[in-house]
Amino acid sequence: MNTTKRPTVPALEAVLGDPTPVLDHGFVRVVDYMGDDAAIVQAARVSYGKGAKSVREDEALIRYLMRHRHTTPFEMASIKLHVKLPIFVARQWIRHRMAGVNEQSARYSILDSEFYIPAPEHLAAQSTGNRQGRGEVLEGEEAALVVAALRLDAQTNYSSYEWMLNEGRDRDPKRKGLARELARMNLTLNTYTQWYWKTDLHNLFNFLALRADSHAQYEIRAYADVILGITEAWVPMACQAFRDYRLGAVTLSAQMLDVVRRLLAGEQVVSPPPGLTAREWMEMREVLKLPTVAEKVVG
Repeated sequence: MNTTKRPTVPALEAVLGDPTPVLDHGFVRVVDYMGDDAAIVQAARVSYGKGAKSVREDEALIRYLMRHRHTTPFEMASIKLHVKLPIFVARQWIRHRMAGVNEQSARYSILDSEFYIPAPEHLAAQSTGNRQGRGEVLEGEEAALVVAALRLDAQTNYSSYEWMLNEGRDRDPKRKGLARELARMNLTLNTYTQWYWKTDLHNLFNFLALRADSHAQYEIRAYADVILGITEAWVPMACQAFRDYRLGAVTLSAQMLDVVRRLLAGEQVVSPPPGLTAREWMEMREVLKLPTVAEKVVG
């Protein structure tokens, strides 16, 4: 039986190496991790005095650190994940420039013939009010035609990819085949790739704050939701603080805070209040559920 002197997390040890399915062919699995909630507390106190404080005091400290954005202690814990994901999701993901990444290379290997095909409930029209969002869900024949087109294009392009490589069932020993680094450009963006992704907890929370948000694109949010569950098993106290102070919270500008103070004092406010754009005022009213409150105050 293997033993270790380093801190371990039983809930994470139980799933270590086991893939959690995401989308139709993707997965996330924990490869390795370092640190736990205690590592955050230890770094904040610059002390090795385990047990010197109670669990309640440790949790209070972690919540203080999260609340006041003391980020360095959260960098003392890190995790490495193996992720299988569609290429277009990977291109969104890689914009978070805060992790070590090593992706499967189509220069050295032949990618599998696996493609992401959205479920019907995730096929939607372009939003009329959001340039990067979805609108109403497609239905009936239109939805069926979209799925058929996605599947046909992916299969056709992959067949051409195999032919250019001179691989697969139709391999011709007389042909040289195109170099892998050139043939890969023919693959569609819903083709699956894989990578190892290693990051510290501070930067992981930055990723989750954007990608586990309800406004994030569904496909990358599906991965973020799985990773959020992994993080809860790994550092439950830190993850709860993250949910309370970041994921489930909003930031008010100085001007918004001034409006809140005026409303609480019973003052009348014009719409939109000075210092706020019409959009800022609308977002503030939606978040704080102000319509009925403002009507009572303004009369």
